[in-house]
Amino acid sequence: MSEVTKIATRVSYGNALVELAKEHDDVYVLDADLAAATQTAIFKKEFPERHIDCGIAECNMIGIAAGLAATGKVPFASSFAMFAAGRAFEQVRNSVGYPHLNVKIGATHAGISVGEDGATHQCNEDIALMRTIPGMVILNPSDDIEAKAAVKAAYEHEGPVYMRFGRLAVPIINDRPDYKFEIGKGVTLREGKDVAIIATGLCVSESLAAAEKLAADGIDAKVINIHTIKPLDEELVVAAAKECGKVVTVEEHSVIGGLGSAVCETLSKKAPTPVKTIGVQDRFGESGPAVALLEKYGLNAEGIYASVKEFL
Repeated sequence: MSEVTKIATRVSYGNALVELAKEHDDVYVLDADLAAATQTAIFKKEFPERHIDCGIAECNMIGIAAGLAATGKVPFASSFAMFAAGRAFEQVRNSVGYPHLNVKIGATHAGISVGEDGATHQCNEDIALMRTIPGMVILNPSDDIEAKAAVKAAYEHEGPVYMRFGRLAVPIINDRPDYKFEIGKGVTLREGKDVAIIATGLCVSESLAAAEKLAADGIDAKVINIHTIKPLDEELVVAAAKECGKVVTVEEHSVIGGLGSAVCETLSKKAPTPVKTIGVQDRFGESGPAVALLEKYGLNAEGIYASVKEFL
């Protein structure tokens, strides 16, 4: 059996920026003294004249990005999710969201898989924060292929975009000829009729593995990849709920305000359905190896499998 290729989506982000800049001279990249970690150092090496290190001043970085966008440039402001969405929230809201400027935010090191950096750096609230900003598009890719496609789509979209990337290397699952990335459109990765598992980010591959374990127990699970949290593919979510009768959402994020909340809001209005939300359950993260944390918080394949079984 061939070994599964794993790549961290933050690396995909850095590589995608370089490819994008080769084609578009209006692409600028900003970072807040974290170029090595966010992988924007790859861009800095290739295009030093279009890279701006703003120092440990994330709020100022967002302001500079807003200024660049106002002059017709397409800035990608990059930092850890905790700082890009958390520390700089007011600037993102008022300097980018309110004037609806064409700023792209590349937020790396999201969720508990930041690992040993601990609770202060494990941002499980960023999707919830960004969802509240009118007009903000939120992308949370599941693998290398999708992350690169998301960066390209973010550039082509006119308006603010928040992109969420991870530190942990994840399996490539979208390496097929018919794969297509479109903002606002989810992807059905596995058909099923007993339960619909709707996942995002690194939890997509884990959900696919969980579905295999469920199949061994005679449970036919549909698996849907929601790479765009906002705007949500409501048509796909409602259709899956009506087809399966039960829905499970899976995310490396708080169950408050993220994918689970978005799905529940949609279904409560359009197709009331029993829903179980799997994610970080109203608690902070903790320091530890990423894989061990995913296991402890029930976000690996075994944990998802057990939660779905219990729900059914």
